[in-house]
Parts: sequence; structure tokens; C-alpha cells
Amino acid sequence: MLTATLLTLSLAVTGTGPADLDDPHKKDIAMQLVSSAENSSLDWKAQYGYIEDIDDDRGYTAGIIGFCSGTGDMLELVELYTERKPGNVLAKYLPALRKVNGTASHKGLDPNFTKDWKTAAKDTAFQQAQNDERDRVYFNPAVNQAKQDGLRALGQFVYYDAMVMHGPGSDKLSFGGIRKSALVKAKPPAQGGNEVTYLNAFLDARKAAMKAEEAHEDTSRVDTMQRVFLKNGNLDLNPPLTWKVYGDSYTIKK
Repeated sequence: MLTATLLTLSLAVTGTGPADLDDPHKKDIAMQLVSSAENSSLDWKAQYGYIEDIDDDRGYTAGIIGFCSGTGDMLELVELYTERKPGNVLAKYLPALRKVNGTASHKGLDPNFTKDWKTAAKDTAFQQAQNDERDRVYFNPAVNQAKQDGLRALGQFVYYDAMVMHGPGSDKLSFGGIRKSALVKAKPPAQGGNEVTYLNAFLDARKAAMKAEEAHEDTSRVDTMQRVFLKNGNLDLNPPLTWKVYGDSYTIKK
């Protein structure tokens, strides 16, 4: 018992233990995995200019993480960008973004918002704002909660991907509600539970939430991505990684 404790302490001190998802290389892997599902590409840095209405009642979906005009995170992104760079090409849309928040409406955004978004996406200041809002709203809260639950890199990614798609709220179809449903079925490692058992319970709850929304009813990002890594016992999310999303195959070699 003493030996195991000393080994754990040694790994913590030397930094030679498995990397968490906020390790730069692991974080880049996470971005590629999400991009494969959100944009059918591993090149997540090419998605700053992505924008379309995917008919999910959230208005426009855009950027590296799918900021939505109807859910508030796009508004907060443009506010941050404008705070850092007043007079930018998207600043004039702030009144309209405030009005359409909570709806699927494009009122005040069309016809030039998508063109101006793509123009802004070439600006490194806007790219940095997207990175920072992704981390503040989604990545950091997901990884921090996963660490508190005793989950390793795969579990941290499972939380992050759920946070990206469902949002960080506490209602039944948001991340908080999904986690609450999972906790009814299994305990996370921090509460003495088995990590694999708990992650399977979380993914079951995630699938149920996805199927409740028509725009998210394809559950392949769970079935042929996350569940594959889990079945392979790859709890540290170490490459090489091979998976499918929406029928397309991807590989990260290292």
C-alpha cells in the first residue's frame, strides 16, 4: 500500500503520469475529435469562419465550437471581440444578436452577417476570442468537473464533447442534467465507483438527451467514437486513435 502511495506521489511530482486533457497535445486531439463531428474535418483551425443554420432552433451555428446566435454564446463572443477590437466588422450586429438571443431568428443579421463573420475569422484577434470563449464556457468547466469526478483524459473529453453539444446548463437536456442522470446509475471514481461503468452510464444518458432533439438524433459521435475508445480501455485517450462519425473514418496517429 505504501509503495503504491509513493508511486502516485512520485508520478505527481515528476509529471510523468498520464496527461490530462488540458495538456497542449491532448487538448489539440480533443479539438480534432470535436471538429470531426462538428465539421467533418480534423483541421479545427480551419473552422473559425464556419457558419450556417443547421435547423436546430438555435439560429446560426458558427466557429470552432459551434457558437449559436440563439443561445447567447455567440453574443458573448462578439461582445468580447468588440471589447478587444472596437469597430470590428461584427460590432454592428450586437443589437441584433441581443434581440435574437433565445430564438432561431436571423432578424437584423441577414443578408450580410455570414459574409462578415467569414471576414472577421481572418483576424487573429477574433480567432483568439473564439479560443478564449471556448475555454471559458466549455473546455475549462468540463475538464475541471471531470477532474473533480476522478476521470482521466477520455472522461474529460466525454464531458467536454457533451458540454459543446448540449450546453453547460442544469436542465434535463444540458450537460448538468446528463451528468445528474448518470450519477443516478453509477458513481464516478471520486465517489468510489468504477471509471468504465460510470462513463458508460454517462454515455447512455448523453444518448438519451441526443435522441430527444431531432437535430442531434445521430448518436455516432458516442457510438463509433467515444464508446470505441472506452471499449478499447483507452482511458488516457492516447493515440493512435481511429473512429467514425456519421459514417466517415478518421485517424490520429500520434
